[in-house]
Amino acid sequence: MNTQNYKNHARIHPIFHYVLSLLVVGGLIVSIVYLFRADDLFLAVLLVVMSLSMAITFALLRLYPLRAQDRAIRAEENLRFYVLTGKLLDPKLTPGQIVALRFAPDEEFPELAEKTAAVNMPPKEIKQAINNWKADHHRI
Repeated sequence: MNTQNYKNHARIHPIFHYVLSLLVVGGLIVSIVYLFRADDLFLAVLLVVMSLSMAITFALLRLYPLRAQDRAIRAEENLRFYVLTGKLLDPKLTPGQIVALRFAPDEEFPELAEKTAAVNMPPKEIKQAINNWKADHHRI
């Protein structure tokens, strides 16, 4: 497995991100086009409602597990910060910032976490500020 870094840390699941997303968006577009061309308005509206329902389900299917992972990462990083410093993470840190901080090794983590809270660094800048990347191969 390649060494993980800022440039290659994003994970893509091809079936979800390419195949399923195209099917859902394509189905929604086709159902809307059919709505304007169909003679049977009931069927056309039903198809749009079903396609919209699938699109919402598709979005939530990705969003809910990520929120659960964010909560777990917050707890893990809070514990790691406490072990390293004897203090809890600053409550001003956003979930996105904490998720980005997980890539920092123990040597860089406390200082980077404090800097992030002080200047409100965005997650992208946090990741770019890490010198020795700590890989996380578990999040999708």
